[in-house]
Amino acid sequence: MTGGRRRSHLGVERLRSDVCAVRPRDRSSVEEETCEGFRVPQRGDKRALHETVTRNAKEEFVREYVGPAIRANARYQGTYPLFTALGRPLLAKLAVEAARAHGADTIAHGCTGKGNDQVRIEATVMALAPELKVIAPIREWQMGRDEEIAYAQEHGIPVSSSVERPYSLDDNLWGRSSEGGVIEDPANIVPDDVYQLVTPPTQAPDAPEDVVLGFREGLPVSLNGEELGMVDLIQKVAAIACRNGVGIMDNVEDRVVGLKVRDIYEVPAAEVILNAHKELEKLVFTGRQSRFKASIDSTWADICYEGLWYEPLRADLDAYLANASALVEGEVTVRLYKGSAVVCARTSPYALYDKNMATFDADPTFSQNASPGFIELFSLQSRMAHQIRQAKTDR
Repeated sequence: MTGGRRRSHLGVERLRSDVCAVRPRDRSSVEEETCEGFRVPQRGDKRALHETVTRNAKEEFVREYVGPAIRANARYQGTYPLFTALGRPLLAKLAVEAARAHGADTIAHGCTGKGNDQVRIEATVMALAPELKVIAPIREWQMGRDEEIAYAQEHGIPVSSSVERPYSLDDNLWGRSSEGGVIEDPANIVPDDVYQLVTPPTQAPDAPEDVVLGFREGLPVSLNGEELGMVDLIQKVAAIACRNGVGIMDNVEDRVVGLKVRDIYEVPAAEVILNAHKELEKLVFTGRQSRFKASIDSTWADICYEGLWYEPLRADLDAYLANASALVEGEVTVRLYKGSAVVCARTSPYALYDKNMATFDADPTFSQNASPGFIELFSLQSRMAHQIRQAKTDR
């Protein structure tokens, strides 16, 4: 059984079998949640929580999921950085491992029938362990969030949601999402109590703060000159971004199941790191590389969002991204100020920028006299096509 505390309790209480709960620790140190709080019935109870498996998966999460996402500039529909979509395949993989280790024949999850996560979890389980059954009690019982909250309150289950704040929250090291309640209607302004991670931009410091990110092979390796492991680096960038109001996204998106929905995201580290990474790519890539990679990035994000982590094309794209990132190395300065994260400087030993050639000052290395001939050849087909069409129109 895997899922949030409210829905996991429902599963434990109402499934007619022993349950082994699985929780990966892929969250930040501040927001980390485990299985603490489960009411564990006595052994032999038909609805007993047989065992709790907790796995520290932070390193694996950033190495196998966040790292490739950074190289792919992974933003769904070009807007919000993927994070839940990165965590679900790992969660499902760990659930499969726990099921096999404990001799279970079924994996249960707490997803409803309206979300993306049911697709992501079940597609992963079916790819890795087709012999296992998958059940979704909340989906089968067709419970609404109001019913879940009422059940939790009636049974003394500690959950963050309430009738007044009926938000559904999900978070990991790379971001946090909120949905439900007044958030659901895109016509409503989001109340301030939704934001639990990032400082509202209006309350952020009045002075900007610069951070310098170092990259090697397309991955962040240092912050302000200090070499760090990626878990520590992400957590430190997130802390700086949070206090400067960076990373709040109010997003309308198209779910896999066909629904158009509104979600609120707090993605402080992702917003800073992805902005820096993309600007560094622009410095070292040719124009053709940049244009082609944009299509690769979009396809990678779609595959991940749709829950098809084991789609062979994703592995093919990862191979391309790793090769393309070989020279994505250097430092990027990002200025954080009241919700914005703007790249203001970048440098790389592999930059295609040449100061001598790009300057508007006198420079003998770039022959300006070659430009007229280039323009004549470069525009040849377009000019010919226009003239042919103009001649037809004039007849």
